[in-house]
Amino acid sequence: MNRRENLKLLFTGSIGTGLFLTGCEPEVSPLPHLQLLDGGTRGGRIEEEIRRDQALLAEQFFTEEELKKINILVDIIMPKDTSSPAATEIGVPEFIEFIMKDQPGYQTPMRGGLMWLDFESHEKFGKLFLELSQDETIQLVELVAWPESSLPEYQGGVRWFNMLRNLTCSGYFSTEAGWKYLDYKGNQPNVWDGVPQEVMDKHGFKLDEKYIPLYLKPEQRGTVANWDEKGDLIG
Repeated sequence: MNRRENLKLLFTGSIGTGLFLTGCEPEVSPLPHLQLLDGGTRGGRIEEEIRRDQALLAEQFFTEEELKKINILVDIIMPKDTSSPAATEIGVPEFIEFIMKDQPGYQTPMRGGLMWLDFESHEKFGKLFLELSQDETIQLVELVAWPESSLPEYQGGVRWFNMLRNLTCSGYFSTEAGWKYLDYKGNQPNVWDGVPQEVMDKHGFKLDEKYIPLYLKPEQRGTVANWDEKGDLIG
């Protein structure tokens, strides 16, 4: 499966449908940040929020077998390539585990989909999902990975895989590695060398020459400005 195709699918009709295996819509709330501080998540959490995070982190939703399935699937959705790590390398399964507890509406459809994997694996190959070869695993995933071409009898599986793909990409692209893959720059300082001379001339102003060498230059972006007691820039 091509990663670019996965991203294309993410932003087609799968987002926000809420039509999973059970037909239920998960609770809608902001997704948490993966990186944790001492006792809680980032963002100036209040004590109540910290205690809630600690309680959720102490719980375990996925069984060992379910987590093995998740690890396989998220790396199919977001595999390692020459420019970025695989989903399992940057904690995406842990992210999904947290979401299952933070937003319990996901639990039933997720568990149902993981159970379906074994059912379909047995129907097609006579063995459980974790016993499949790599080629057999891809054959099974292909049945539900492409909404536009999947057979009608697999539409429940398609909705489940859409959910898993959305969660995988949400986890992946909330990490530094994900931002780098997207080449997301965020807010960055630019370089300002003063008001253009033609603008100054137009309005009858003259640039104070003592400040000209102090304007920010690309090679000085990491330099912290210093100010005197009067509030004047000194370097």
